[in-house]
Amino acid sequence: MNIIQLIVHIFEYVLYAYFAFATVYVLIFAIGSVFSGKNKPVTAKQIRRIAVLIPGYKEDNVIVEVAKEALKQDYPREKYDVIIIADSFKPETIAKLKVLPIKLIEVSFDKSTKSKALNKAMAELPDYYDVALVLDADNIMAPDFVSKINIAFNAGYHIIQGHRVAKNTNTPFAILDAVSEELNNSIFRKGHRTLGLSSALIGSGMAFEYQLFKKRMTEIHAIGGFDKELELTFLRDGYEIEYLNDALVYDEKVQKVEVFENQRKRWLSAQFIYFGRFFLSGVKELFVNANIDFFDKVYQMVSPPRVLLIGLTTIITAIYSIYQLAFPESMSCAVSYTSWIALWVSVVVAFVLAIPLKFYNYQIFKALITLPKAFFSMFASLFKLKGANKKFIHTVHGTEK
Repeated sequence: MNIIQLIVHIFEYVLYAYFAFATVYVLIFAIGSVFSGKNKPVTAKQIRRIAVLIPGYKEDNVIVEVAKEALKQDYPREKYDVIIIADSFKPETIAKLKVLPIKLIEVSFDKSTKSKALNKAMAELPDYYDVALVLDADNIMAPDFVSKINIAFNAGYHIIQGHRVAKNTNTPFAILDAVSEELNNSIFRKGHRTLGLSSALIGSGMAFEYQLFKKRMTEIHAIGGFDKELELTFLRDGYEIEYLNDALVYDEKVQKVEVFENQRKRWLSAQFIYFGRFFLSGVKELFVNANIDFFDKVYQMVSPPRVLLIGLTTIITAIYSIYQLAFPESMSCAVSYTSWIALWVSVVVAFVLAIPLKFYNYQIFKALITLPKAFFSMFASLFKLKGANKKFIHTVHGTEK
């Protein structure tokens, strides 16, 4: 075997090992998501005072409706406040918000970020809250959401992630985005909790002990992906993150490929940055303190996103199969095409298990039609990550009819 062939074979083994580990990982947690974990018994009956924090940047299209809907919880009205953090809103929007029974905090920054808005708001708010509940400016809570969050705190949890679901499925891309989010809910939230690990945070529909969150946020200066930094530091410090599968928050799904690409570019950039920042401490925590939760989260920062996982394994499997079947007498490959086929089948099985049954109708075909476009858009964004986490990328909300 010459040196070039040796290098090619090593590359093949590394490539296969990377995708094989990612595949087994999602398959294990997809299987776990089929089952239900055990809930802690509720040991207290406290009705906590909750701050519903809703930061928004130029969200004039949706914020008034969101504020009105947030007031419709079945939780005692005197025990929760809806707090709109308004960054660069129009005067007419501010006027509409001021007549509602909410707290309005206007902020302005040279470079706006969600973490800056939250920190500014909590610096102005009184400290009598027990829970900080964070929403995006397009999120609408199910009427019992706050009540279920309170019950989970009564069970002894300190950090809780709710179940974010699609508010709209009005375009094929919105359906794909909805399916993608439910895949992640199954694998990184429900499946993780069933198997004894912490849920992933998702940036909204999440709740924290107020003082714990306020103190930690003063240490967070992320431009993008502040929720990733939050969960990494909390897991490093030994906190457990609960997931409430039946506590629903409705979230607007992206409707166009351009928005999808911008959003994923921001997320990918944040993941790579946090992997580099936390890799060594993740390894140390694993071997010194047996902190599997933290190391697992560090690995997630470098694992392939689900769209890329299914897309790349499909392409690589096709290439290997065509090459080895068409040219059986040529230079042998280190990994057989049958091994890649087994890997691809495993990815498909994991996805089938993780996607909720409600999507198995004509909608799933609409999502599949847009999958190639989403894959190539996301793959292209891998080469556009430079500087993506150094500027605020705003996703415009407002469902198109």
